[in-house]
Amino acid sequence: QVQLVESGGGLVQAGGSLRLSCAATGSGISFNTMGWYRQAPGKQRELVAGIISDRITKYADSAKGRFTISRENGKNAVYLQMNSLKPEDTAVYYCNADTTRVVLGTIPGRYWGQGTQVTVSS
Repeated sequence: QVQLVESGGGLVQAGGSLRLSCAATGSGISFNTMGWYRQAPGKQRELVAGIISDRITKYADSAKGRFTISRENGKNAVYLQMNSLKPEDTAVYYCNADTTRVVLGTIPGRYWGQGTQVTVSS
């Protein structure tokens, strides 16, 4: 059984940085699309950034210029470097993946991690 395991969340002051990591456990699967979603209290889950293979990326407007998504070529791992963090970035961040090529920003992939909390203090 394949699982997505996130790490790297935590508490940071506004203006600070965090790097989220997500790795898949298990074998026999290869993810084409990977990405990060987030959900703040009382809000819907939203796409933060997604990447297809290791080259096609999409970012939420709120993440552009501050966050960078990356993958290790050929590996089921994805990272999210978050800089210049703001209090409004506070949310649970979820790793998401699919074996197919998902149109980023339309529907999420079928696989989810358990989530990691990011809290940005003002």
